[in-house]
Amino acid sequence: MLLIHCPYCQEERPELEFHGAGEAHIERPQNITEITDAEFEKFFFIRENRKGLVFERWRHLHGCGRFFNAARHSVSDKFICTYKAGDKKPKITDKQIAAVLPPAKTKSTKNKGAK
Repeated sequence: MLLIHCPYCQEERPELEFHGAGEAHIERPQNITEITDAEFEKFFFIRENRKGLVFERWRHLHGCGRFFNAARHSVSDKFICTYKAGDKKPKITDKQIAAVLPPAKTKSTKNKGAK
């Protein structure tokens, strides 16, 4: 079971208590009524969705109910850290990323044993 640390409750709780809320640190346009349709589309719909280190918003739905941010590795699905909403994006070190990487795949021989 995946445990997630809530920075408000200061507890690690089961994943079922939380709800992912998308990419974190998205800056809202200053005057949304004056932006073009293309700019609005980029702000509202387009997300990075990259492989590896991601910064996301989460909500402790069945706990304190508060939103917080998390740094997570999208391949291994392991959390590096969680931090309160409104806090600046933390600097994540290569050592922290290496600690949550999935195991390296070993090379296998195709049709091993086949003649």
